[in-house]
Amino acid sequence: MSLAVVIPAYNEAATIRSVAERALAQVPRVIVVDDGSVDGTAAALEALPVTLIRNPRNLGKAASLWRGMAVALAENATAVITLDGDGQHRPEDIPRLLETHRHQPGALVVGARLHEGGKIPAERYLANRFANFWIAWAAGQRVEDSQSGFRVYPAELLRSLPPHLGRAAGFVFESEVLIEAGRRGARLAWVQIPAVYELSARPSHFRPVADIALITRMVAWKLLSRGLYLRGLLRSLRGA
Repeated sequence: MSLAVVIPAYNEAATIRSVAERALAQVPRVIVVDDGSVDGTAAALEALPVTLIRNPRNLGKAASLWRGMAVALAENATAVITLDGDGQHRPEDIPRLLETHRHQPGALVVGARLHEGGKIPAERYLANRFANFWIAWAAGQRVEDSQSGFRVYPAELLRSLPPHLGRAAGFVFESEVLIEAGRRGARLAWVQIPAVYELSARPSHFRPVADIALITRMVAWKLLSRGLYLRGLLRSLRGA
């Protein structure tokens, strides 16, 4: 396999170097997309053998992921691993996701954290559970953690996605891509990972009310465009 890690980063100066170094220990090709940070995120990566892409301003997580993925695909990556730059995802768990990828090379593999609900801030846990139901319905598959950004994307799936996904608002991209994967016949595979929420971590960029509202609007449109897709609801409830 030819692998690349893509890490979107917005004001992650405190954590990005550690995350990038640990990712390099697992996969030698690491791409960091600095999304208009103003805290020295790019400087924190000095002398590391990573590819650094700098957005001209804060474009959002979707645009950053899309830019990093495009670079990885242009360099013939067969799969792209994504994880956040704030330390919530342990790069040491990359081999566990890759093991599932090897057995299911066409699946979108996602690290799932909700089995450790007691370690997750209550408002985020409840928002994620709420989103899971609707996204699973629209995808027609079981969804364990729709908001996890720790994933392995097969290159073939990425090349099949519509370009508008890269312009999605906020955290909508990672929800919408689960639905688009399901619609393209790709399986969603789940690997349990630890829920890492440090007390000293910076406040999350995820807005439980506003972002879930945007995600719900996107899902509602997906369902209405398919006549509510009741088959998808049944499949998701059966754990298909």
